[in-house]
Amino acid sequence: MIDLEARGLVRVLRMADGENRFNRISVDALHAALDEVEAVEGPCALVTTGSGKFFSNGLDLDWLGAGEGTEGFLDDVHRLLGRVLGLNVYTVAAINGHAFAGGAMLASAHDRAVMRQDRGYWCLPEVDLGLPLTPEMHAVLAAHLPPATLAEAALTGRRYPGSEAVAAGIAAEAVPEDAVVARAVEIAAELASKDRGVLRAHKRLLYGEAISICGAERPGGAGGVA
Repeated sequence: MIDLEARGLVRVLRMADGENRFNRISVDALHAALDEVEAVEGPCALVTTGSGKFFSNGLDLDWLGAGEGTEGFLDDVHRLLGRVLGLNVYTVAAINGHAFAGGAMLASAHDRAVMRQDRGYWCLPEVDLGLPLTPEMHAVLAAHLPPATLAEAALTGRRYPGSEAVAAGIAAEAVPEDAVVARAVEIAAELASKDRGVLRAHKRLLYGEAISICGAERPGGAGGVA
């Protein structure tokens, strides 16, 4: 379901479970993958991608509705977003397909995003679902998105295809489907040798409030300490 592959100095984290929704199993596995990345000694960068038509469709609402094993789950999702935002390596989201709700938030927690240009949307549909953003989710989105884009996305639920996502400042580039991961790895490899201690310090200067509100540096779930 969650695979972590080394490509030179870059670790490619691939979510491969249909719509790649967030539930206890997937979120714990994502935290464990971040633990592995943080444990790498020396130069490193991270690329996160999905599979097929989906980067991630966010929270697994069916699983949440069943109410089993959900205690503390949303806190672990917040912590996951905060960990990615403050990770001590350069991070690139390779948005291979639809990135909705929590999936859009996960993509936007990365330092840069490369998006598929022909199909797939980045979208915050909460205004249509009746599920308001939490302060933690908003803080992560606000860390990287232009204010006008965040306002439009949050208040209208607009679906942004690749070219429009680039124009809105959601993604840095939109490329053909077969080039999404390769381009993301290329960007990540160019920045993998940056000093990891300085990256961590600078991300806390840039995004410290969001990292803190997400609880990214406290123990919890399967992720340990970020």
